[in-house]
Amino acid sequence: MLQTLHGVSTYVVPADSAKLDGEQAVVDLIGQLWGQDVDLVVVPAERLTDDFFRLRTGVAGAIVQKFVNYGLRVAVVGDISGHVEASTSLRDFVHESNRRTQLWFVRDEAELHERLANA
Repeated sequence: MLQTLHGVSTYVVPADSAKLDGEQAVVDLIGQLWGQDVDLVVVPAERLTDDFFRLRTGVAGAIVQKFVNYGLRVAVVGDISGHVEASTSLRDFVHESNRRTQLWFVRDEAELHERLANA
């Protein structure tokens, strides 16, 4: 669903959509958005596979890089605390990502709205 949040053109991936399980799924999503004025893609955490959260698989890097290549920012929304607690590397990745503007991990929509309002 396309919407504007705090002046940012945003596409929210439906919670019941297919999993973003790799580069092709992201390319397909970007293809659906092509030609629309989208700056930020909001991905519910449950739309990502466990491999995304296991950094050694390379899935997170490949997915994020596709979005970056097409000039799109990404916000992963949802509780990923179990994944973060299980991996120091993921914890560091989330922390560093949240310090920047290209990729954010937020607990819920309220935190996303707060980040956008303060950006």
